[in-house]
Amino acid sequence: MNPSDLERQLAFLREIDRLKGIVRLTPLIDRSRRENSAEHSWHLALYALVLAGHAAGTVDVLRVVKMLLIHDIVEIDAGDVPFHVPSTHAGQAERERLAAERIFGLLPDAQAAEFRDLWFEFEAAESDDAKFAKALDRFQPMLHNAATDGGTWVECEVTLEQVKSRCRPPIEGGAPALWTVAAQFAEEHFREPPQES
Repeated sequence: MNPSDLERQLAFLREIDRLKGIVRLTPLIDRSRRENSAEHSWHLALYALVLAGHAAGTVDVLRVVKMLLIHDIVEIDAGDVPFHVPSTHAGQAERERLAAERIFGLLPDAQAAEFRDLWFEFEAAESDDAKFAKALDRFQPMLHNAATDGGTWVECEVTLEQVKSRCRPPIEGGAPALWTVAAQFAEEHFREPPQES
């Protein structure tokens, strides 16, 4: 590896520090503040290590961890678009694609290609690794919402049907057992309180 490759790697590592400043809607479970995208990615990497036995297919955990660590790096340029606010989604896919090209392009060519390919694979969610990674990306906020009396479900005024339609396909497709748990969390939150007599 030549010195210019190291310089490019260090430039990339300096650039991705900005991910720590991208604040998401999801609250921390202790409700002290909202998580940032770097924390989200780190947390998902641990979810992959801990929950790999629940993947629908045979997965390469290291590849899944790599996907999860890089999947939101594009938010440095494209910003975080709240999942339950569809009106903000227009044009986001193209903004993220351009961000992937720019940010991963800071790396030496071989690493840039690897990271870019992993990012596109995650987005397509067709391989077993990507399906599991995508399932975890949807499952983690559901766990946080359930632990914070509804979190973004309440804030964004979503219904149980919206939660199920948006979260069931990716979670069930990548980790059916996790969908069973997530659906139970959501149903418990949205259950009508008993009527007082």
